[in-house]
Amino acid sequence: MKKLLATLFAASSVLAGPVLAQEKPTAPPFAPVTQDIQAPTPKSAYVQDQRGVIARNPFGLCWRTGYWTPADAVPGCDLPLCTPPEELKDGKCVLPPAPPAPEPAQPPVAVPPAPAPAAPVPTAEKVSFAADAFFDYDKAVLKPEAKEKLDDMVSKLNSINLEVIIGVGHTDSMGTDAYNDKLSLRRAEAVKAYLLSKGVEANRVYTEGKGEKQPIADNKTAEGRAKNRRVEIEVVGTKK
Repeated sequence: MKKLLATLFAASSVLAGPVLAQEKPTAPPFAPVTQDIQAPTPKSAYVQDQRGVIARNPFGLCWRTGYWTPADAVPGCDLPLCTPPEELKDGKCVLPPAPPAPEPAQPPVAVPPAPAPAAPVPTAEKVSFAADAFFDYDKAVLKPEAKEKLDDMVSKLNSINLEVIIGVGHTDSMGTDAYNDKLSLRRAEAVKAYLLSKGVEANRVYTEGKGEKQPIADNKTAEGRAKNRRVEIEVVGTKK
């Protein structure tokens, strides 16, 4: 058995020798490529080397893959090489659109002058002022100081369009209510008579008596009762 195996091994060595002797290295048909090229990445537009740099041919143009489209063109990588201001679009160098022409100047529009402001319409301005006339106890005769106040009031009537003068008489709490009502009205009538003597129209003056119902001071003192014996006068009109 051992002799048979030795014989087969020797025979295979003899046959293999001539075959190995015939296999000699052959020279390459062309110079080796100096750039390391790697297979294109899936859907890559250009062939790239191991560093990720796009491979170029001897003319300086980039190697394209089957996925390349004009939209993938890289400036300086494909023909035509565009020069500014041209731009590469769809594989062609095109000039950018010209800026829009300026619109022609419009003639100035005449602005009508502003209307003059309307003259202010005079409006009636309500005015009123008051005066007091005081009386002695149980009297309806005007005191001198009361006449002075009424004279001052009449002088102011020249600056207004008089509408109405209202005189309201009052008394202190001495006496009965019925008596004081009549006394307060007499005091108001005394004021009206004086105004009429100064030229005020009678239909502009109205009188009223309130008796002791509206005191302005304490009737328990003499000073308070003196303040309550009065006629309150109100003038209503508009400025001229």
